Amino acid sequence: MHSQRLLMPLLPLAGAAALAAATAGNASADAEWASRGGHVVIPNSSIEAPEHVGHRAHTNFKMFVPAGGAAARQTAPDAVPEASGPPFTGYLFETPASLACVYRLVAPSVAGCNPNIATVNPNGGARAIAIVDAYHYPTASSDLAVFSAQFGLPRANLQVVFANGRQPSVDGEWNIEEALDIEWAHAMAPNAKIYLVEAGTPSFANLMKAVSVAGELVAAAGGGEISMSWGGSEFPNQTSFDSYFNQVGVVYFAASGDSSGVIWPSTSLKVVAVGGTSISRSPTTGAFQVELAWQSGGGGSSLYEPRPGYQNAISAIVQDHRGTPDVAADADPSTGVWVYASSNWYVVGGTSVAAPVWADIVNAAGGFSPTSHGELVALYRSPGNTSDIVLGSCGPNQGNLASAGWDFCTGVGSPTGYSGK
Repeated sequence: MHSQRLLMPLLPLAGAAALAAATAGNASADAEWASRGGHVVIPNSSIEAPEHVGHRAHTNFKMFVPAGGAAARQTAPDAVPEASGPPFTGYLFETPASLACVYRLVAPSVAGCNPNIATVNPNGGARAIAIVDAYHYPTASSDLAVFSAQFGLPRANLQVVFANGRQPSVDGEWNIEEALDIEWAHAMAPNAKIYLVEAGTPSFANLMKAVSVAGELVAAAGGGEISMSWGGSEFPNQTSFDSYFNQVGVVYFAASGDSSGVIWPSTSLKVVAVGGTSISRSPTTGAFQVELAWQSGGGGSSLYEPRPGYQNAISAIVQDHRGTPDVAADADPSTGVWVYASSNWYVVGGTSVAAPVWADIVNAAGGFSPTSHGELVALYRSPGNTSDIVLGSCGPNQGNLASAGWDFCTGVGSPTGYSGK
């Protein structure tokens, strides 16, 4: 009998802690390790420097490292994942099947949607989803194939596109962002065509060029969604970029950020802003208990964007400015999702998870609104088509409370089925 091991190799390009784990033995050993907690690692790509404001975007992901990981590096250098399902058992991190179960996208295969037992994946998706990120991810196709095989997903239809017509340089931390985005795009809408559109750098100028290219590709494929898991602090001339989100046949989604306050482009009137939640599970049975607001999720009132018509009904809350987020989904790294990138398995959270998950669910719902505005009107008109989050807090000093109806932590709520999307 072997006890569970944790491995934390260092990524040469990222310089950040990666997670892998080897496991064997009985369930009690698994439960013992899984209950020990861990800590969150924030990559440099997710940290905004003062000089970046208005010029350069940051990613919105964080990694969770279970307790004991570093100590096991010497004792388990050749950790081998399970053949299928969660790569390392005994944890309660989300899989495609467990998240689909929680969000009622499939008939529950097991009571409580335990990630170690749930097996039914979503099977929808059509037309196209574009992921816009920075830098080149050289192992995108092979990593996505490993992820798909691990969780029993069909082979993905992925096309990598260089927005500037030439291959960008490589950045290891952005590679994890790109892995997260394409893998969970495929997980939630496995039949959709996925475009990974790579900007040369994370400057807003280059990213907006990539957004334009992505819009043209999605429109030519018959319509679909664009997911943007990056952003930055608001800046005075940000509204001049809003015209980039005008492609007919495309709905744009953006992460609302992983700290208190608001970020652009999620504050754009022409983008669905996606905030974060935490998924509570029983530590003994692994059963889903309740979804709460994620304490680090971004949200609030924009400094520069006026209140859109679709938020008139919540004017008492947002006053005269655009409020974010519009919707939310799992983003807490301690209740994060499995991601595979460059020979390592990671547990990843952040609104970088929530944005593609929402984009993909909308894609699989099949409505294909011609504009983000149309999608937003539908979401605000029928809040019963989302799951209202009424517990938890977020914002400066945790001053924003999740409550019945729209709030600054989770908007109108998290996904529940495909209706109204």
